[in-house]
Amino acid sequence: MSVVTVTAVNVLNNPAPFTAPLEFEVHYEAFQDLEEDVEWKLVYVGSADSENQDQELESVLVGPVMSGKYKFVFQADAPDPSKIPKDDLVGLTAVLLSCSYREQEFLRIGYFVRVEFEDEKLKEDPPANPKVEQLQRNLLESDPRITHYAIDWPKHVQITPEVSTIYPPPPVEPEGNVQSDGKDVVEGSADDVQTEGGQDGGDNQGDSGSDTGLEVEVLEPLG
Repeated sequence: MSVVTVTAVNVLNNPAPFTAPLEFEVHYEAFQDLEEDVEWKLVYVGSADSENQDQELESVLVGPVMSGKYKFVFQADAPDPSKIPKDDLVGLTAVLLSCSYREQEFLRIGYFVRVEFEDEKLKEDPPANPKVEQLQRNLLESDPRITHYAIDWPKHVQITPEVSTIYPPPPVEPEGNVQSDGKDVVEGSADDVQTEGGQDGGDNQGDSGSDTGLEVEVLEPLG
């Protein structure tokens, strides 16, 4: 149950060199006005064995939040490879795109990320100490993991029910759990958040994200 729902996410630069910025075109809908901004955050999972290896790549506040349909491009720098354990630099990991209101996370979209050598010879005979410039990343955008969390919305806000279904796990799982907290959750499928296409665009421009210069485009005002 949520006041803000993500309707589509398009991964823009994918696959890409490991050191390239990550970019997501996020489409979302707000069903009612909110008094405070919504926080969007992107986290790179450095190791499946410990959350201490996670890197927060970017965090932005988007607002004011008024009822309507919007989209914006969320860009973040690549993770710092020096903070990733050597044994976890190449292989399968994840990035987590989350949305929070008043420091309460109500939505998380996880993408598995395959980091591998671009050169076929290096794939067959990988070096013991890989160089970052030899690597590329590929977000498996066709199979996102979508999780809704129950939070305390303002009392005057009428909650809109979320419709979600549990979808089957991807064919390849990393060791460990990419989401490990004790919140009440409802998992969803790629049908709940579109990863290709998206909403039809509009000509109006909305306000920028708070203190970030982030451009938010109004697709369809409500009310």
